[in-house]
Amino acid sequence: MLDYRIIPVTPFAQNCSLLWCSDTRQAAVVDPGGDIPRIQAAIAEADVAVDKILLTHGHIDHAGATAELARLLGVPVIGPQREERFWLDALTQQSKMFGFPPVEAFEPDRWLEEGDTVEVGLSRLQVIHTPGHTPGHVVFFDPESRLAVVGDVLFAGSIGRTDFPRGDHATLVGAIRNKLWPLGDDVTFIPGHGPQSTFGVERATNPYVGDGC
Repeated sequence: MLDYRIIPVTPFAQNCSLLWCSDTRQAAVVDPGGDIPRIQAAIAEADVAVDKILLTHGHIDHAGATAELARLLGVPVIGPQREERFWLDALTQQSKMFGFPPVEAFEPDRWLEEGDTVEVGLSRLQVIHTPGHTPGHVVFFDPESRLAVVGDVLFAGSIGRTDFPRGDHATLVGAIRNKLWPLGDDVTFIPGHGPQSTFGVERATNPYVGDGC
């Protein structure tokens, strides 16, 4: 089974996630936007072995610490989808724009596509391409534990912004309704910011993508 811990990082209180297989203790860090010492402390406290970094998308608060953390841990970077390249190439400019410490651009060791899978120990995460907030955004879903890491696609009571370059509101809403809702109302999700929720609660109450919209 997949266990996890949410690690708030950066001034934007971004939900970096530490996922690990309870059987093997192999782990992945998802969206290390910053605050590397805090992430390292969480890894040590969980007593797990991180063997990869996963990215949902290329915004600075999700990807800013990726290159440095990958070097420190000696692990590959996996994701997002290749349409996110222009955001990763612009990380240095993003750091200046949003007042982050200087960071370096990088290219993932592996780009992801719809239908790919990523292993965390014995758990196999499904990759779902969910554009709209950004063009190459992906969601990671574990069918066994009924857990999804959704980045900035969906929040408790809200959805991701679409006013960034190459964002599109209709595309984002379509991705949520056509790709996430079919996974099941019982799925718990970790958003990029704020508290967790379930797809069922959001279908019933979310004013942007709920069934009553």
